[in-house]
Amino acid sequence: MDRADESAAPAARALAVALKYAPGDLAPRVVAKGRGLIAEEIIARAKEHGVYVHESPELVALLAQVDLDAHIPPALYLAVAELLAWLWRIESREYPPV
Repeated sequence: MDRADESAAPAARALAVALKYAPGDLAPRVVAKGRGLIAEEIIARAKEHGVYVHESPELVALLAQVDLDAHIPPALYLAVAELLAWLWRIESREYPPV
């Protein structure tokens, strides 16, 4: 790896936020977040468990500001709702009704 690659490596390291939403919850909750190796582990574990990983640097940066175990703020409801609706559409195509 040359010097240029080394200087780019920290910027290339991921930032990840994991959300959990269950019926009855007021809003999705931040259940994990991290940068670098922690982000990579969050992403790896999500993929291991079949959890979809969406890449939106802007949304992740905003969600990373939310405290762990806190509900997302109302200002992010629309963005997260659109993401969840999109994900639901993708998953419903993968698993058509029997």
